[in-house]
Amino acid sequence: MSSQKIPAGSQLPAITVSKLAGGDLTLGAPQDGYDWQMVVVYRGKHCPMCTSYLKDLEALLPQFHALGVDVVAVSADTETNASEQIALVQPSYPVCYDLSLDQMHALGLYVSDPRSPEETDQPFAEPGIFVVNADGQVQVTDISNAPFARPDLKTLLGGLRFIRNPENNYPIRGTRAA
Repeated sequence: MSSQKIPAGSQLPAITVSKLAGGDLTLGAPQDGYDWQMVVVYRGKHCPMCTSYLKDLEALLPQFHALGVDVVAVSADTETNASEQIALVQPSYPVCYDLSLDQMHALGLYVSDPRSPEETDQPFAEPGIFVVNADGQVQVTDISNAPFARPDLKTLLGGLRFIRNPENNYPIRGTRAA
């Protein structure tokens, strides 16, 4: 099954997922008084690089929040696998699980099959980031087909600081059709 990438400036599809802490969350809908949301899609428990990335995200969370950016992480992991991995991270941002194949395709993510049953037991999403602005538009997006190519979080934070500064009047980039 192929998927279409989400164009910059478009609306993020309305996808509701389960939170590890209980309840549901709609991706792209900022919570707790924030007006932007950054959705971080990670591969899952089998990926040690994801664990490190999520820890780095936790360390920078106060700075994202200072910019008005809500942060949420999501994977295709089961609740059990997500809980085991997240116990190592102990994030204060919401973590969601059970992202379905249809939801992965709706987000335009790359999807991989496990290399072996020891890796994981189901298809999983490769990394992706979607920063949704106050108008519900995808302001910044980055998707990868491998765990080795994802945005540096400090660089992304600096970019969002620049974008959110009203003096810069920075538009959504990459909207011109080829």
